Amino acid sequence: MPSVVEAKSPKARQGPRPLSVHLLTAALTYASSNAALPLLKSGSPNWKAALDEWISQVSEVDTLELTTAVERESRRRLAAFLEGVQAYRNHPYRRTLTEPAVAARDGSSRLLEFSASGADDGPAILVVPSLVNRAYVLDLAEEQSFMRWLSANGVGGFLVDWGRPNDAERGFDLTNYIADRLERFFNLVCERSRKPVFVLGYCMGGNLALALTQRRQREVAGLALLATPWDFHAADKSAALALAATLHAFEPQLQVLGELPTDVLQLLFCMLDPLLGYRKFRQFAFLDSNSESARRFVALEDWLNEGVPLPASVARECLYGWYGENQPATGAWRIADEVIDPGRVDVPALVMVPRRDRIVPPESARGLADALPNCQLKEPNTGHIGMMAGSRAAAEVWSPVLAWIRANDP
Repeated sequence: MPSVVEAKSPKARQGPRPLSVHLLTAALTYASSNAALPLLKSGSPNWKAALDEWISQVSEVDTLELTTAVERESRRRLAAFLEGVQAYRNHPYRRTLTEPAVAARDGSSRLLEFSASGADDGPAILVVPSLVNRAYVLDLAEEQSFMRWLSANGVGGFLVDWGRPNDAERGFDLTNYIADRLERFFNLVCERSRKPVFVLGYCMGGNLALALTQRRQREVAGLALLATPWDFHAADKSAALALAATLHAFEPQLQVLGELPTDVLQLLFCMLDPLLGYRKFRQFAFLDSNSESARRFVALEDWLNEGVPLPASVARECLYGWYGENQPATGAWRIADEVIDPGRVDVPALVMVPRRDRIVPPESARGLADALPNCQLKEPNTGHIGMMAGSRAAAEVWSPVLAWIRANDP
């Protein structure tokens, strides 16, 4: 019988992770707002043209009055951020959900099965999430589950839950994950299905799904890639190189621990938008704690704070190879000594590029749509996480994915 699972969250949450970074960012924002005032009033050169009109207006305001107003607003925002963090840490929500059947286990990984409602000969899909976050963002809550929604609409879903790397898996590279573990799970799904199987990858999972599809095209009915990065230098090459260079500072941890810890990964994500946490927890402070919006916020934050570490070799492949050298887009990324080339993947493909993605720049993800020969491109009006678990996910993403599956079902 399926069991009901409850996320083992502490009575008071320890997040948002890394908490020290979020607190420091908020404090520095407060301090810098006051410190910048003398420079503003002294006529220092403006480095941002969009502020010209605002600066000219501010220059006419009394200095003491302006200083008092900025101090008051800075304190208000800092207080709201701290209140938001405290409200999140003490929120009563805990994830409770009937756990799906486990179709297979391999090391720390599980293949979760969401049986289709209706006919037994309906389409089957293997869903591949990222290695750096828990898979349950695709099964977050009863009314917030892409996998259960597919099942209710006649698609048999299989979700890869990578799990936390054990001692052996800390020695894995991407070839181990794709050509070994993922292919074994794919074999099982093929055995269960009476026809070719759809493969869907989300975020970094899309890169893994693409490599799997290239290796097993004859058994794949179609490939869907959602918010999947490809050309890592398309949007901001200098930022990508800086992110790659950051890993050098953590090489001692990689060598000693055999993995890149979760808090370090969270720090790297913070670098993509340092003020995101400051903004969203200020906004959360003003939400009704009993509202659906508050529950969704807490559910997603719990998921974000429950990340998993990345094996050392995978971290190096992704940060040095992908972000640093842009190997996927330059034809240098290999799995099991085979170059992964989307131009060689001729199955029906769907690439979805969320317009408001702050994690995977749309320019990076569009590179796949350009390279896949049999591809349909859609750009939903969502963010990176919202495309799968937000209030607009069903209309903007889930329904188009289902329509694409039905249109290409053998």
